[in-house]
Amino acid sequence: MCDIAEVIQSPLFAKQKKKQAKKQRARLDEAVQAVMENPALGRAKSGNLQGIRIYKYKFDNNQILLAYEIINTVIYLYTFGSHQNFYREQSKYLHQQP
Repeated sequence: MCDIAEVIQSPLFAKQKKKQAKKQRARLDEAVQAVMENPALGRAKSGNLQGIRIYKYKFDNNQILLAYEIINTVIYLYTFGSHQNFYREQSKYLHQQP
């Protein structure tokens, strides 16, 4: 695909990341690095979340979902978390944006 020139975190993503433990942050950074190397890793969503890609990774025994979007050479990191209510919260967050 294309070379990624910039990564932009949403305010929600930055706030969530700040609350994570050091090991969790390190694993999240590995997931973001994997997405930067191959932006097509995540599955494209449809419907309310059209254009958003979800990359799934493991931390301990939990599956974590990372929501991002690629526009030209920029990756926008929206949010991450466990599967419970993830898509509903993501949809709510995206639709309240101006």
